[in-house]
Amino acid sequence: MNNPKQSHGAHGTADTATDHVRIFDTSLRDGEQAPGFSMNRHAKLRMAHALEALGVDVLEAGFPQASPDDLAAVTEIAGALRETTVCALARCQDGDIDSAARALEPARHARIHLFLSTSPLHREHKLRMGKAQVLDTAVRAIERARQYCQEVEFSAEDALRTEPDFLVEVFSAAVEAGASTLNAPDTVGYTTPEEISGLFRHLRQHVVGAERVTFSSHCHDDLGMAVANSLAAVGAGARQVECTINGIGERAGNAALEEVVMALKVRAPYFGVSLGIRTPQLYPASRLLCELTGQAVPRNKAIVGSNAFAHESGIHQHGMLKHRGTYEIMRPQDVGIAATTLVLGKHSGRAALRQRLQALGYTPDDQDLDAMFARFKQMADAVGEVDDDGLRVLAREAHFQPGAQVMGVLA
Repeated sequence: MNNPKQSHGAHGTADTATDHVRIFDTSLRDGEQAPGFSMNRHAKLRMAHALEALGVDVLEAGFPQASPDDLAAVTEIAGALRETTVCALARCQDGDIDSAARALEPARHARIHLFLSTSPLHREHKLRMGKAQVLDTAVRAIERARQYCQEVEFSAEDALRTEPDFLVEVFSAAVEAGASTLNAPDTVGYTTPEEISGLFRHLRQHVVGAERVTFSSHCHDDLGMAVANSLAAVGAGARQVECTINGIGERAGNAALEEVVMALKVRAPYFGVSLGIRTPQLYPASRLLCELTGQAVPRNKAIVGSNAFAHESGIHQHGMLKHRGTYEIMRPQDVGIAATTLVLGKHSGRAALRQRLQALGYTPDDQDLDAMFARFKQMADAVGEVDDDGLRVLAREAHFQPGAQVMGVLA
């Protein structure tokens, strides 16, 4: 216990002098513990490799004290990853901390993540502790964890419903005890962007030693504001965001990693921060999670849903064929999707029909296209979406002669 595990480089202790935002992925802990998303050790290891390929700064691999299998999974992941910091969750209890340290022994870069409730509701009904007991428990736990691991994160559970002055007191004590990251989670998804911005500004101004640590945001989506609240926290100085692939997590889930990342990328001039995420790996990571858990994402899910880069409306399709920027603010390739899709259905217009026919090798003139368009609308009303085979049937009925196929203009 006299040789704390070190972390290095981009995954080391707080670098608050920069504008780099660390992405802390908790898909394998907060996400995996939600109903319907449980994964075995093999699945968790596959997902961990995908998250490292994605470039997440910190990967919370599990809660070792929860079960022998969770401890084994964290140990296996800790030994497998090369660049990403592997994190283990622990309550502020000696047994939890010892289990986390044991699980992280193979890690090249390690972090112990401690949490303790601080809100009046949790202090009274969950912990049955007074403020002094909470402070003492947090300090002792951080000091014990630091004996094992240089990098210790402390989370004040239910921080957004904690008295701001008491939160400052707890965080100041945590810094003094050796924590390098302070997490203020919106545990129950209760806050708003304006409120969380105010809290982070208050913390950065009043926590003693604030300049030596990284402030972190962990938002839940109970009121549908997890991503907005996370971005507001970044705007107020948070330099770590805790999130999950596809937004999985307890109850309504966590802030969706892919949405947070692409908001910070697309609106980079506005936020003025840097990230280490390899965004073309977002879609593959999302689809792997769906495969491992058997849980699909909705079609209209931002960034990774099947409709995120698909257009059926004739007005939108016409605009896209003129200039992609008319209806898309990012390229599908930026998130790992091969191409934009112009879906041919009852809302589609002539421009998209002509483009798709050309991609299949047909070059109808305006008169022929008009004649086929009426038949196309009838088919779309009957089947919903007209695929390439359906278009070929219509083309044969119209006696079109195929030529050489051409690449779709939005590929």
